Amino acid sequence: MHDQLGRVLAEMRVKAVLPFVRGYLLDLGCGSNQLVERYVHGIGIDVHPWSGVDLLVRDSAKLPFESQSFDTITVLAALNHIPNREDVLDECRRILRPDGQVLITMLRPMISRLWHWLRAPWDVDQRERGMKVGEVYGFTPAAVIQLFHDHGFRFSSQRRFMLGFNRIYVFRVREP
Repeated sequence: MHDQLGRVLAEMRVKAVLPFVRGYLLDLGCGSNQLVERYVHGIGIDVHPWSGVDLLVRDSAKLPFESQSFDTITVLAALNHIPNREDVLDECRRILRPDGQVLITMLRPMISRLWHWLRAPWDVDQRERGMKVGEVYGFTPAAVIQLFHDHGFRFSSQRRFMLGFNRIYVFRVREP
């Protein structure tokens, strides 16, 4: 089964996020690594062996990078699929440069649940990987902002895309 819609949606996410990316990029949960391929100056990692992944890791909370290595970290349509997301955000703080940023995309839970249900027959991610313990169907905007705040980030901005259903959030390291 081909997932043309999935490819179109992934391309829409990449196009929406690209204008925000700067410096050396880490795309965490990169899937087929489209963002890094388009941006070029970065590395895509994932815990699942998707085609195109630059670096396969066992745990996204234990990354093989020096502290303050990246200017931008992106997590596109993936933070809700990371069961140990709190530890991963702490690791993002460690490897992000002081003036760096984290960009995420996220759907609200009800929209995400409905979308996963509608797309299930064609969605390669659901067929190959599925939902694991600790994964959730999206976060509300308030929950996203609170999660990042609790792990040392400050909310910088957000922008809607994909007909307003999806959001890009920008976070920066909070000063101590």
